Amino acid sequence: AYSDNRVKVIGISAGVSYGALGSTHHSLHDYAALQAINNIDIVAPADNFETAAVIAAAIDHPRPLYIRFGKQPMLHLHAPETDFTIGKAIPLRSGSDVTFLAIGEPVSRAVQAADRLAEQGISAGVVSVHTLKPLDEGLILEIAAQSGAVITVEEHSVYGGLGSTVAQLLMQRAIYRPFKIVGIPDEYTVTGSQNEIFSHYGITPASLAETAHALLAR
Repeated sequence: AYSDNRVKVIGISAGVSYGALGSTHHSLHDYAALQAINNIDIVAPADNFETAAVIAAAIDHPRPLYIRFGKQPMLHLHAPETDFTIGKAIPLRSGSDVTFLAIGEPVSRAVQAADRLAEQGISAGVVSVHTLKPLDEGLILEIAAQSGAVITVEEHSVYGGLGSTVAQLLMQRAIYRPFKIVGIPDEYTVTGSQNEIFSHYGITPASLAETAHALLAR
């Protein structure tokens, strides 16, 4: 990083992918550690399209790059003609009542939550923030300013990841909205499958929809 070499670091089975092996095998602080290092960009793809796109983009990427992969098969979320650029988030759903800003595997849960909310008459947007660093500040500020509430969703500690980074950005730009970080709290994680751990910490379509209802009721 100091010499700005074009090194690519690949993290596999990140987050709670190795759920049943317990908290010693859960990678929940990589965003936080790497965000604090100068010159390293951070990407976590949400589906097969983003995975293929970031690998292609990484070849000519001029800076050190960390790519975080999960373990499980992922839903296909993007249209084939979607443009992908490192540092540019991708809106997946438009909505004005609440917006989910999500990264990595939880993006699909946010999309399903938005679809549930739409059935209930709530306009919910979803943005795949595949690049944590450099963050797409322009798009996030624009969407947050037009949304009634903001929820971030990540398979990472609530400290030092997407949620705290977005919160810092919004506060510094004086965009005040009901806000919730959904992630892993400051504790040793429970043991179970990835889906069971997601369910425990509210990273499911049903739980995310409930979080949106609670936030909008404030």
